[in-house]
Amino acid sequence: MAVNADEDTEFNDALRKHGILPPKEAPPPSPSPPPSPTFDDLLNDFTPAELGELAEDAQDDDAERLIGAFRRHRLAEERTAVKRARFGRVYPIGREDYTREVTEASTVNEDDDEEGRGTGVVCFLYKDGIPRSDRAFQHMRTLAARHPRTKFVSIVGDKCIPNLPDSRIPMLIVYKKGDIITQVVAWGADRERTLDELEVLLLVAGALIPPEHPPRKKKTDSDDDSDDEDDEPRRSAATSTNGRAPKNIRGEATKKADDSDSDFDFDL
Repeated sequence: MAVNADEDTEFNDALRKHGILPPKEAPPPSPSPPPSPTFDDLLNDFTPAELGELAEDAQDDDAERLIGAFRRHRLAEERTAVKRARFGRVYPIGREDYTREVTEASTVNEDDDEEGRGTGVVCFLYKDGIPRSDRAFQHMRTLAARHPRTKFVSIVGDKCIPNLPDSRIPMLIVYKKGDIITQVVAWGADRERTLDELEVLLLVAGALIPPEHPPRKKKTDSDDDSDDEDDEPRRSAATSTNGRAPKNIRGEATKKADDSDSDFDFDL
């Protein structure tokens, strides 16, 4: 008689006991339940106005006090964020402005920056009519609005670096504390690059400061019909815990200024 080793019977148990059948596989462990959200987690999705309404409707004084304290903290954070949002767009510059608007601007600290971290400045060298340059410029505008604590400037490539060939356009030179921390040549020349890839690159380089809290936006019917890239969710690859920088940029990875193989002089 054939024995079905998978059957859970007393006969099979006896065979296993004597080593005739292999022991049963242990059932996989049950997954641990997710942790319960904290009180702050629950309140994090509400705007200050909504928190005020929640406090008024609270069932007891303790809940009203906790919600009120959270709301005051949120308002203080928002005031700080507004104060820090010094930029918010791409500023066109000329060669004569470079030292003041880029190198020196990157040495300026925020008012509450006790560590003296300076300011991230992204200098974008472009040329109109080159598709990859035009796409990258649009991405720059989106990122400048998304990260108003970082300064974005733009300049026509050969007006910044004489005789700069089109093959190196677009070019990004990233400064902080007066030094070049990253430079990228011919972004998007190998393939079409996305907004998220550029955001990750700048975040990893240290040019961008991720928001402490994701923006809170009410969903409207018009959002469903919008395909504009500027309306993409603000939780992008760059703000994801597992975000990674692009591994290959036309075979010319981002480099620190001291080991760059560029033929051009950026000491303007």
